[in-house]
Amino acid sequence: MLEGLVQHDFAMTIGYVLDRLRTVNRAGEIVTYNGEGLDRASYDEVAKRVDKLAHALEGLGVEPGDRVATLAWNHQRHFEAYLAIPAMGAVLHTLNLRLHPDQLTYIANHAEDTVVLLDDSLVELWEKVVPNLETVKHHILMGDGDGGSIPNLIRYEELLADQTDEPFDYPEIEDRQAAALCYTSGTTGNPKGVLYSHRSSVLHSLGSCLADTLSVSRADRILPIVPMFHANAWGLPYAAALAGADLIMPNRWLQAEPLCKLIEGEKVTVSGAVPTIWMDILRYADEHKPDLSTLRLVACGGSAVPRSLMQQLEERHDVPLQQAWGMTETSPLGSVARPPRDAEGEDHWRYRATAGRPVALVEIRIADEEGNELPWDGKAEGELECRGPWVASAYYRDEAPEKFHDGWLRTGDIASIDPDGYIIIRDRTKDVIKSGGEWISSVDLENELMSHPDVAEAAVIAKPDERWAERPLACVVLKEGASLGAEQIVEHLEPRVAKWWLPDEVAFIEEVPKTSTGKFDKKVLRQRLADGDLADRQTVERKKEPAKAGD
Repeated sequence: MLEGLVQHDFAMTIGYVLDRLRTVNRAGEIVTYNGEGLDRASYDEVAKRVDKLAHALEGLGVEPGDRVATLAWNHQRHFEAYLAIPAMGAVLHTLNLRLHPDQLTYIANHAEDTVVLLDDSLVELWEKVVPNLETVKHHILMGDGDGGSIPNLIRYEELLADQTDEPFDYPEIEDRQAAALCYTSGTTGNPKGVLYSHRSSVLHSLGSCLADTLSVSRADRILPIVPMFHANAWGLPYAAALAGADLIMPNRWLQAEPLCKLIEGEKVTVSGAVPTIWMDILRYADEHKPDLSTLRLVACGGSAVPRSLMQQLEERHDVPLQQAWGMTETSPLGSVARPPRDAEGEDHWRYRATAGRPVALVEIRIADEEGNELPWDGKAEGELECRGPWVASAYYRDEAPEKFHDGWLRTGDIASIDPDGYIIIRDRTKDVIKSGGEWISSVDLENELMSHPDVAEAAVIAKPDERWAERPLACVVLKEGASLGAEQIVEHLEPRVAKWWLPDEVAFIEEVPKTSTGKFDKKVLRQRLADGDLADRQTVERKKEPAKAGD
């Protein structure tokens, strides 16, 4: 075989990202909101503290391959752990602070964590987990608050103060070695662990820097609203470190007012968060009119982004919300909805409402129930599958053959793909409604419901029906002061969806339940329906039975 004459081949590791941070990107800065003011540090200062943290962890007995957990919000100390732990050969394990203590216990024991770095604001939560931990030897408290009854507790700043100023001697690491471990939110069964390698993390960061994805560059100031415990904050911290972009960290203050003040005051150019966050920001911005004009791109995902939300943010506040698709198993960048350059008007928004085209190096396909590949014609619907250098091929200590086959990840999304590669997510396999033998997309219905000016949130679930097997039930949250009935809701839907999709009943609720990562939690609504807690519903009067497909 004739080999290419490359000049130098080296391992793509988080250690390399750290080297860039301390050299060519040393002038960049990280800004953390502390509830009262802002803490600032240059990347040069951060790199020196990363060395001290690596020295400290080594002194506590952390060895290559050991899992070191974090239970923390988005701030500078968490970013330092993001760099030190993988660079020294250990595995960064981000714990989801929104999970139930029983789930946190399972995850920490399943991962066999040896050290936990936690925020002082989360001590009360962690105290419920500590008695059942099997492998944790040390706790490191970030912040000046009370450590409660946490055993073997060391304060982060005191630990760093005791370390030498000498640079840490980082080991040479194979880039396919594990760098980080992140568990899914566990909507069914126990959470599943996804191991990211050094190579996959660096390549994912490069993917974020591509012009057709997020175009992260040294000129950017990035506000990661998506938590650092959720798929590594969508890879934004590593992309920033690699490119030299500044980081603006919101800590635990994720309400619309402090976020808007950070965007305005720190001239944020890039951000990322789930749709529910931007719904709150839209409501705040409509009333208080903050200057959000520095934002050039906001990545939004985790669940389908309502087209109405994108249009209202852009038309009223010049905020470009860019829909992206991915999941924990895809690190998570899978596709980005950038429309073709010649798309205008309705065409432009139609492309923006899709899940977009796959990022370079990510392959996609749709398959039927027998696993047969379906055509990219925009009509055929099947389960979306993907593979690539930052897409998981298995779960940590869990084979889960139903999720992986022939090298492809089965995403659980029902989708079609048009000839240009734009992905149209129709629904989740567990959320799609089958009425009279025909499929109804709960996602499409929700988007149309939320386009009503008086609707704040909406989720659609299937309710049992003697004749049709299932019918859609619209669960609607009205905006404050609004007054709507079921008839008005359906009148809004009539020109927008097929007649047989129209709900027979509407349940008006105070809030749509959310998962630990901010997605609509429909399993809670389904359980409430089964328990009779959604009994107070308004029936839509019809002159005839629901139309069938083709009517």
